[in-house]
Amino acid sequence: MNPRAVAVAGATGVVGRQMLKTLEDRNFPIKSLKVLASERSKGKTLTFKGEEVPVEVLSEDSFKGVDIALFSAGGGTSKKYAPCAAKDGCVVVDNSSAWRMDPEVPLVVPEVNPGDIQKHKGIIENPNCSTIQMVVVLKPLHDAAQITRVVVSTYQAVSGAGSAALNELAEQSAAVLNGEAGGHSVFPHTIAFNCIPQIPQKDAFTENGYTSEEMKMVNETKKILGDANIRVTATTVRVPVFNCHSESVNVETVKKLTADQARALLRQAPGVIVEDDLDNQLYPLAVRATGKWDTFVGRIRDDISHPSALDMWIVSDNLLKGAALNAVQIAEYL
Repeated sequence: MNPRAVAVAGATGVVGRQMLKTLEDRNFPIKSLKVLASERSKGKTLTFKGEEVPVEVLSEDSFKGVDIALFSAGGGTSKKYAPCAAKDGCVVVDNSSAWRMDPEVPLVVPEVNPGDIQKHKGIIENPNCSTIQMVVVLKPLHDAAQITRVVVSTYQAVSGAGSAALNELAEQSAAVLNGEAGGHSVFPHTIAFNCIPQIPQKDAFTENGYTSEEMKMVNETKKILGDANIRVTATTVRVPVFNCHSESVNVETVKKLTADQARALLRQAPGVIVEDDLDNQLYPLAVRATGKWDTFVGRIRDDISHPSALDMWIVSDNLLKGAALNAVQIAEYL
């Protein structure tokens, strides 16, 4: 790969910092690096490969001479500045939901639909974190047996809601263990020792009773797999785990796949690690997946209620494969 001029927008946030670390860990060939954030971060510096890089204020002129920009600054910011970057000849890999369902914008998971990258017109979208880890596992099963229906329930870590959410869980947990009532501001209810079936925290519910997060999983899965006929239903839940999303997934297929056949397919799948040894209580766990690039799948079993369905448990680091790593992988393809 030839060295590139790279920018990271939203660099001071949880995902932005992870993007910088992932670029460093994967030794991405960087000719020059800009770290961009809002006016609040003016004067700060971030460390990259042992050197301090000054944070620049994001503006419409930030992308002149930049080849690739990784965005993790929210949908409104992406809507405003990504077109400016594209106009200046920069390719944007955006981690917001701003253009995910735009038919002109590729929605990409490199292990699943890398060919869509070349269809870009200056902007490429990173899918929702929960969708990414699920479709990495679904892809080989769909190719082999044609998936007709997916039922997914998520157990999503608070890191997906940012640094304030991480602090809230830590502070609430300490308060509850000390017999106190911890307050909440990030989430609509106490998250410590609790599960909240509402993601995102605000303006979550749509007219059909699903949350916007659930509808992202429904619509994005169809777009990424390139099959509008797949029926998907989702229930997304925030749980008191600091990092890594977990998912219970039920998959129906046209062609019968046994659990053993599914394991064999998934062991060959890029970016997937099968952890499925019940005798030794081996199955994916959030505490083991943290910091790992792969998506882990286990508890693969034949659905006893359906003649052609499987159940499985999927876990991945939502800040890595669910966000920063997926974006950097797209940049590597570029």
